Amino acid sequence: MERFEQLVTTEAELRAILGTPGPRAIKKEQTWLDGHCRAFIALSPFVLVATSDKDGRCDVSPKGDAPGFVKALDDHRLVIPDRPGNRRLDGMRNLLTNPRIGLIFLVPGRQETLRVNGRACITRDPALLELCVAQGKTPALAIGVEVEECFMHCAKAFLRSRLWTADTWPAPDALASLGCVLFDQIKPAGVTAQDYERDLNDGYRKLY
Repeated sequence: MERFEQLVTTEAELRAILGTPGPRAIKKEQTWLDGHCRAFIALSPFVLVATSDKDGRCDVSPKGDAPGFVKALDDHRLVIPDRPGNRRLDGMRNLLTNPRIGLIFLVPGRQETLRVNGRACITRDPALLELCVAQGKTPALAIGVEVEECFMHCAKAFLRSRLWTADTWPAPDALASLGCVLFDQIKPAGVTAQDYERDLNDGYRKLY
């Protein structure tokens, strides 16, 4: 594999190229969830969860449900329910050896995001899990987050990408379906691409 060249390897070099943050970018950082942060989380149906293992190998996992599915217990703690998925458990397995976690909350149509960093654990506390019931189903586990850093992130990435601008979205058939992608990648014997599509659709009908 060909390696990258002309690498930037020190913060001094990085700052010389890109500069330093302004006072507002520094002062907005908090160590607690104020009313604005909690309101944003209450309206967010989607969060990206970043973790890494003890060796630094990283993972980012999307989590989603009805707005407010992530619960703010107080100004310093969050609970993220674990809904049924593919059982890879990449993020949770990372947390077993490295409790550091990073979160980005999104609200549809809102071009700013909320970033939260801190320490996390896996909990099966019945009282906390009861707060996370959805469609009559209680999660088996949840991720508890102790907030160490949080701040609102500006809209530049969303403005550049026009993420919420529907007339810039690709056509529905611009990319192959997930069933087709997995069929091509796994190359299973004895089944068809249609079998994969049907199996995925059955799984989507069993969200909870």
